[in-house]
Amino acid sequence: MKINSRILKLVLVFIGISTLSCSDDYLDEVTYGEVSPDEMTNPDNVERAIISAYSVLNGQFDGASNAYNSPASNWSFGDVISDDAYKGGGGTGDQNNIHQMEIFNTNPTTLDIERKWMALYEGVKRVNEAMRLLAASENFDENLRSQRQAELHFLRGHYYFELKKIYNHIPYIDETAAEVKDYAKSNTEFTSEELWNKIETDFEAALKVLPETQTEVGRPTRIAAQAYLAKTYLFQGGWQLAYDATTAVINSNYGLMDDFQELFLPENDNNKEVIFAVQQSINDGQPSNYNGSIGDRLLAPGGPFYAQYGFHRPSQNLVNAFKVNAEGLPANSNENLTDTDPVDPRIDITIGRPGIPYKDLNILYEADWARDLATYGAFGPKKRIVSANSPYHLEVWPYVSALNYYIIRFGEVILWRAEAAVELGKLEEARQLVNQIRERAKNSAYVKTLDGSKDAANYEIELYNTAWTDKSLAREAVRTESRLELALEGHRFFNLVRWGIADKVISDYLKVEKTRRTHLSNASFTADKNEYMPIPQAYIDGIEDGLVTQNTGY
Repeated sequence: MKINSRILKLVLVFIGISTLSCSDDYLDEVTYGEVSPDEMTNPDNVERAIISAYSVLNGQFDGASNAYNSPASNWSFGDVISDDAYKGGGGTGDQNNIHQMEIFNTNPTTLDIERKWMALYEGVKRVNEAMRLLAASENFDENLRSQRQAELHFLRGHYYFELKKIYNHIPYIDETAAEVKDYAKSNTEFTSEELWNKIETDFEAALKVLPETQTEVGRPTRIAAQAYLAKTYLFQGGWQLAYDATTAVINSNYGLMDDFQELFLPENDNNKEVIFAVQQSINDGQPSNYNGSIGDRLLAPGGPFYAQYGFHRPSQNLVNAFKVNAEGLPANSNENLTDTDPVDPRIDITIGRPGIPYKDLNILYEADWARDLATYGAFGPKKRIVSANSPYHLEVWPYVSALNYYIIRFGEVILWRAEAAVELGKLEEARQLVNQIRERAKNSAYVKTLDGSKDAANYEIELYNTAWTDKSLAREAVRTESRLELALEGHRFFNLVRWGIADKVISDYLKVEKTRRTHLSNASFTADKNEYMPIPQAYIDGIEDGLVTQNTGY
């Protein structure tokens, strides 16, 4: 049996080379050269192995600087191939691999398909090896052993969750893998249900042991495991299980930040709304600042303060989604937004729009900030862009920031519960939950004109004040709220897929958007194919013939 070294590299030797950091404090860089086999189970080295399992959460897993092809934020995998964003950049030839993803011309050799797979399986591999070392360490602190084991279960659950939602049919390898050949597995050995069960088992194991709070930021808590377990149920349509699993989260010490805009400031990282996040930092001694938002480094919007990369451009369709009707509720109109239209105030926290102040820079966002205005339009990302005035923004290459990426936040859990409540017929509870999200948006500070004298746009947002009695309308309201609240956070496409509406939504989107943006002229979504990415051809070619089955349509 042959094994492709690019896909299954460094399976058993990574700890003996180095480990990388991914946190502001406890995951400090540790580069310690070769470690002899008899020292591998030394408690300090086991802790380093565990740290290395955390370190690839941000998508950076090797010495290259292209984690933007395997971003933790899934800006390309979750937003660009949805109706929320265009690729952006310097035209379709700039990162053409992502352009091919955007028009659904992806194939098994696409760079991002391979890099994302490699990053996530690197995480799996590091978890498995850390588990083996932890079990073999005779001198490891017994008071910590079970907690570290639970953390590793949580991390493995995360990596496999990402693999499952992106590739669907995946090889599953656990800590019994001791040699390189043990990682050459079939992707059809387990059914979809069996794979979900294994992911659930990891989160359940974490849930039983993890503490209520952690003294070191970045390590998961019991509530984080509970929330992730709820998410696995949600992706399977297990409504009662998802509803029940969110109860402990809703009743926990986590909660909504008072101001929507302040939620995305790096100085507020690890606030009460953030349940689990990729910890990112800059100027911490890590070479090339790889502990920063390295997977998002192409998102800098241009203009006088930022690098001219210009990727992750909000779509006209997304901009239009923030329009509200006379009652202050979503208008659900895809007519192009005008300057006088009433809009949800979250639009100017989420999106850079011409004529609207950008962050705290005392400047209006301008259409010509766009690197390729003719191709991708005038709008830019804003929500997760850090102010150029902030010490958490790196002004030199690779132009990253220290803003964490929120894998799960409390606002999202509220929407999960609302979604499950609708499917269980609890329509009034769902309305109240959605209103919590809208009330926070209503009471947040609105973007002001440069002189601070008035609102920068015609902001209007109200609660749903009429009882919900129609299940289909309630379902649509929850889904719309999820789009508005979570826009450009990398979730949209995966939600469309699990809702079973990706084909209709994307096809309807493309029908209109092609008249606005010529780069989409050849885009076409194929049902029962484009919901998932192909298995990388390098993985298929690298192991025994017939062991791996390609996903349908590729």
